[in-house]
Amino acid sequence: MQWEVVIGLETHVQLSTQSKIFSGAPCHFGDAPNVHACYVDLALPGALPVLNHGAVERAIRFGLAIGAKVANHSVFDRKNYFYPDLPKGYQISQFELPIVLGGQLTFPVEPKTGEPYMKTINLTRAHLEEDAGKSVHGIVSGHSGIDLNRAGTPLLEIVTEPELRSAEEAVGYARALHALVVWLGISKGNMQEGNFRCDANVSVRPKGETKFGTRCEIKNLNSFRFLEEAINYEVQRQIEVIEDGGKIVQATRLYDPDKGETRQMRTKEDSMDYRYFPDPDLPPIHISDAWIEKIKAEQPELREVKQARYQEEYGLPAYDAGILTESRHLAGLFEETAAIYGNAKKTANWFMGEVLRLTKDKAMDPEQVSFSPKHLADLLVLSLIHI
Repeated sequence: MQWEVVIGLETHVQLSTQSKIFSGAPCHFGDAPNVHACYVDLALPGALPVLNHGAVERAIRFGLAIGAKVANHSVFDRKNYFYPDLPKGYQISQFELPIVLGGQLTFPVEPKTGEPYMKTINLTRAHLEEDAGKSVHGIVSGHSGIDLNRAGTPLLEIVTEPELRSAEEAVGYARALHALVVWLGISKGNMQEGNFRCDANVSVRPKGETKFGTRCEIKNLNSFRFLEEAINYEVQRQIEVIEDGGKIVQATRLYDPDKGETRQMRTKEDSMDYRYFPDPDLPPIHISDAWIEKIKAEQPELREVKQARYQEEYGLPAYDAGILTESRHLAGLFEETAAIYGNAKKTANWFMGEVLRLTKDKAMDPEQVSFSPKHLADLLVLSLIHI
């Protein structure tokens, strides 16, 4: 039998605010456990949440970038469930009235066989919520610890329609989404620090069937490689179960990269199990058209627009334009240097050669490059570089 794969992704993007979404505690990674958990994060009696203005602004920026509807009115809800690293016994999230609705993202797909192609996927929504803490295992034999430093960290959960049809498409989408949120400056996107995590909803159905199969959700995939491996394993597992006469049980699963397999964590809850209701401690969010227009006017030029402009304005090949726009910071330095030096192609060659080599040799983040465009332009003149 021929099978069709159906995939939808839920991506948790940690927003780049200095403080948490409902408290003044800082958002720091790698510090000692529980040093950044304040009375609001710990849900002490009488502690009340206060919404972080910067988190809302970043959500609006994302919505505008994907051509979505930014809601003038949205509401925070309580998502009720028990887990050791969730002190309140509920998570503050958004359910029926999210801040961003719809939108699209176009991205390249590089299949293992066949030619690369472009795909456009529809997004269902993006909503604001707080992160939970973290359960820590193995420090004390036979015991688990709780680190609440992450509790209350601002997240934007971005949900796709179930329109992805392969692990390669899922990775292509995730890479494009990661690049976008970093380009916009709304997230650092550091996957090692948990800034960008994907949950993959995977199901299979016979080719030609219109009804969806039973899905399983693979949680907390924090690398593109793990995302691809986990989906491919889960697809094969589901096909084998069905072909052997079994039935797929809707469940939440985890991916074990050491064994290269997914395993069941718990049966999957539906929305009714979470008993959503509007949070009584947080008023609705009212976003004026004037605020949306102000943020739109301040939006950075999107990467694909900048790439097209580099080809038209500077006469650069598409490849050069793509390399130069991998970092918004370096793209800005390139433009300033080219304007001073007067030769965009030679400036581009220098950036793609010496500057990127330097960042690689020094293991630097491109955002750390801090030379003066005037100094680099002077160096190009003095060195009489002919590239």
